[in-house]
Amino acid sequence: MVVWLAVALLLAASAAGALAVPGHPMSSPTTAEVCGRCHRSIHEGWKNSAHARSMESRLFQDALELAETAAGVESAKLCLECHAPVAVLTGDLALRHKVSWEGVTCDYCHSLREVRLEGTNPKARLEFSGVKSGPLIEVDPRVHGAIFSPVHLSAAACAPCHEYRNRLGFPVLTTYSEWKDTAAAREGKVCQSCHMYAVAGNVAEPRARRTREAKINLHQMPGSHSLEQLTRTIGATLSATRDKDQLRVTLEVSNRTAAHHVPTGSPLRQLLLEVSADSHDGGHFHEERAYRRVVADPQGAVLTQEHAAFLRATKVVADTRLAAGEKRTEVFVFPVPAGPPVQVNAVLRYYFSPMARTEAERRVTFLTLKRLVR
Repeated sequence: MVVWLAVALLLAASAAGALAVPGHPMSSPTTAEVCGRCHRSIHEGWKNSAHARSMESRLFQDALELAETAAGVESAKLCLECHAPVAVLTGDLALRHKVSWEGVTCDYCHSLREVRLEGTNPKARLEFSGVKSGPLIEVDPRVHGAIFSPVHLSAAACAPCHEYRNRLGFPVLTTYSEWKDTAAAREGKVCQSCHMYAVAGNVAEPRARRTREAKINLHQMPGSHSLEQLTRTIGATLSATRDKDQLRVTLEVSNRTAAHHVPTGSPLRQLLLEVSADSHDGGHFHEERAYRRVVADPQGAVLTQEHAAFLRATKVVADTRLAAGEKRTEVFVFPVPAGPPVQVNAVLRYYFSPMARTEAERRVTFLTLKRLVR
């Protein structure tokens, strides 16, 4: 009883100092730290997610500054709608409050009531209050109200930030549309199936609620920054043969599990395949293939900066990405003289953005294949 009273007082104090949302009487976006007092396991996972870092990411901060310089405050607001949605909803565009810096924070997702898919872009309807929404049918709202929300079990919950058509009418983000056209969508396999799969853990801490260990959704939400997710998603096999003075290298590259294109999201992302052959007499050969979507502005100039792709893209110049379930054969032929053995290496890297300032932020290597060809 003492614990419950303490938690209730904590929530009340948080609400008293929280932001008011225009048009939402008695609304109170709560910081993730408050939620973490009782939902510790979930909070720890979320803190390591791209959602938690979406606002404070150095890469996003740079893109945000460039967008505001290029097209004014309104363009920056468009960026914040997904990277700091609470800031936009509360009017805290100066980002003075902690909850505004928490990116896609707890109270954003768990205040979600509905997603409208009609119109130019999907729109989320939220109700900031003491009642939190989520995917659990059986809930025990002893500290705060809780309701079951069907939208949390659907891909529509992700659509407002993972589907976006810019003011020129160009579909910059198409992840939700890509998913809709897959077998996974037809079978009812939603985004959460891969990015928020169930793991062992308590919804609330035992000190706050007597509960046996159960299954919770992984709030780390692994994606393209997760080596485990990348190696599970993209598969490759390597074979190589010699024919007189030629070395023929064949790779089968496949999108095994992603129910969307790879890469998806920002047009600046790429999947890079690098193949090299080194002979024992010093010969070196190297070739690359890129899986990507190249976009251009109204004048046909290819866009190479994040903010420019979102603001000015109007057409697709090329799209070589791997669709869901697609397997592609890549052949490389190198003029390697007959004789000494040749070491063949194939490397797959996920390339995030040319705007990143460090190599670690720019790309990650997730698969390496080697073969010695005699």
